[in-house]
Amino acid sequence: MEYTFLSATILLLLITDPLGNIPIFISCLRSVAPHRRAIVILREVAIAFVILLVFMVLGNTFLRAMHLTDQSLRIGGGIVLFLIALRMVFPHPDGPFGGDARGGEPLIVPLAIPALAGPSALATVMLLTSQAPGKMLEWIGALTVTMIVCALVLVLSERIQQWLGERAMTAFERLMGLVLVAISVEMMLEGIRSFVHQL
Repeated sequence: MEYTFLSATILLLLITDPLGNIPIFISCLRSVAPHRRAIVILREVAIAFVILLVFMVLGNTFLRAMHLTDQSLRIGGGIVLFLIALRMVFPHPDGPFGGDARGGEPLIVPLAIPALAGPSALATVMLLTSQAPGKMLEWIGALTVTMIVCALVLVLSERIQQWLGERAMTAFERLMGLVLVAISVEMMLEGIRSFVHQL
């Protein structure tokens, strides 16, 4: 599957899952003063953006240094994405990424990593650049649009949750999880097909 700017943006939005992350962000920011919440959200989104951008730009160098092939990245990324997608379809009490019992203002964990820049997002940005390194500006643009959408959705998270209601949010997250299951299976199949052709 060859990605375009639009399909890469949609894929990154599905993986970062801003709507599905609303309950996680609201829960983690409950102990944060209301006037600080937007600042914390924007900071965490910015941290996630920088981390994903670093992996996007240096992904190929990292893969070569670790002697990892495109096939292993596709299959490994597909497996991680599949496991996270399953937790979205069949919710776990601790959420898709596990729990974090620490109080206070969250920094990096669990909001920037793994809620936004999780293993599947890191694998996906590396996969995009390894498949088409010549389209780097497109991938950076797709990532930028994704992070802007995430920031807008998460800053308005409390209003969105009140407007949509908890049931609609749960249904939407499960629908996104189902789409991600299909994408993860396709990633694994592409990796297996590519590996079989090399034999």
